[in-house]
Amino acid sequence: MQELKRLAVLTLVLLVLSGAERVSGKVYIDIDSPSFQKFPIAVTDFKPLRPGQANIDMPVWFSDTLGRSLALTGYFHVLDKRAFLEDQAQAGITAEGTRFPDWVTIGAEYLVKGGFQEDGRELITEFRLFDVVKGELVVGKRYSGKPDDKNRMVIQFASEILQALTGEAGLFDTRIAFVKKSGSSADIHTINFDGSDLRKITNYRTLTLSPRWSPDGRTLAFTSYKDGNPDVYLRDMASGATQKIVSYAGLNLPGSWSRDGGRLLLALSRDGNQEIYDMNVGNRLLQRLTRDFSIDVSPVRSPDERRIAFVSNRGGSPQIYIMDADGGNVRRLTYEGNYNTSPAWSPRGKKIAYEGSVNGHFQIFIIDAEGGSPQQLTFGGSSHESPSWSPDGRYLACSAHGYGRSRIEIMSANGQNVRGLHEGNEGCQSPFWSPHLR
Repeated sequence: MQELKRLAVLTLVLLVLSGAERVSGKVYIDIDSPSFQKFPIAVTDFKPLRPGQANIDMPVWFSDTLGRSLALTGYFHVLDKRAFLEDQAQAGITAEGTRFPDWVTIGAEYLVKGGFQEDGRELITEFRLFDVVKGELVVGKRYSGKPDDKNRMVIQFASEILQALTGEAGLFDTRIAFVKKSGSSADIHTINFDGSDLRKITNYRTLTLSPRWSPDGRTLAFTSYKDGNPDVYLRDMASGATQKIVSYAGLNLPGSWSRDGGRLLLALSRDGNQEIYDMNVGNRLLQRLTRDFSIDVSPVRSPDERRIAFVSNRGGSPQIYIMDADGGNVRRLTYEGNYNTSPAWSPRGKKIAYEGSVNGHFQIFIIDAEGGSPQQLTFGGSSHESPSWSPDGRYLACSAHGYGRSRIEIMSANGQNVRGLHEGNEGCQSPFWSPHLR
């Protein structure tokens, strides 16, 4: 947690915002609309704010890095610079210094301009987002920090663009935990939303599985065979301190946390077969929720914590079921397909994603939490497994296996804009998205 605190302090101290303007309360892009299409945006090379700046690479670096960050969201089509009509040598970075008709002509709807000033010890940047059609500023920011903070400045303004245009700040401050195999062992890794900063979290030279972030992102629950039995551990993400919290004979697997981080759902075989329990993390007391001769696993809470989705074979094959938080009122949710598992409840509460078997491969589906016909999101000869929602409910992460490759993928919640996050020679599996880690 010390690293997160340090980053927070740096953000406050180094990213000093001044002269900020925004069209308040206005959400331009309805990304949840079925007819949503990517919005064309132009990002110009940044201009030196002081004559005689020596760093000739910086103007292009800022525009290219910001353009790539926006493209990763799946919301924007970043226009090719070769299409620009405005004379970049003569144009300024303010509304007064911009020929908006030139940008309308090439189909841009939004435009980003900016400038920088660097003296080796300090970097000052200015970013401005314009509505091209209206010819007005949407949001402008000025950042001050060290030269090494330039990546963070770009990400910060990308978040400002998303906040201004979609009503959400984006996911650049989130990480995805996943399991990566190496020979006969498997360990947990984490990676940023943009695919950068891969970190190996565990190194036990055995099987380590099922990472589950706590609601505040400070703790990761997981199962590991490091002491011989598949036990549940909690890892403090700041200090690296790890404690074993569940070690019953047989299989012990973590499910989802409660919103306050005080309780953790578990699938335990302590009573002869896999059943679902709710554990008080503080005193380790268990509340048994299922009592059936079948196997009950993979519990996940609804956002309002009134219900729990889980997997059971009580109907003859693995299917998704829903029960009340106390274990009562069990009902079957999925009926199509003979093998459905790995439920993930959307943070928005209305949808549940899961993996289902189709022609010998697993594919990702979503279904209304109240029931109905599922929607298939992934197709083809690869298996797609273990869906996990982003904290804003607008993306899904999953693992993909096939054609000799294995990788973690991210897609929009409608199955579009698929991109690889990390690819390995051996298995990449079980992604789980963190909350915001600011």
